[in-house]
Amino acid sequence: MERTVVRCADGHVFSATTFPMQKAERLGPGRLMRCPRCARLRSVVPVALEKR
Repeated sequence: MERTVVRCADGHVFSATTFPMQKAERLGPGRLMRCPRCARLRSVVPVALEKR
């Protein structure tokens, strides 16, 4: 399974096992997921990783 690094609306960064960005029913770039840091259902977006 592929892991994706995401950021919740409160700024917490964590990895998720799936992040379905290609589905047709999406309303924007974010998804609702439960944040492991604040334990609330938050909107999350993928984090752009820097290449060095």
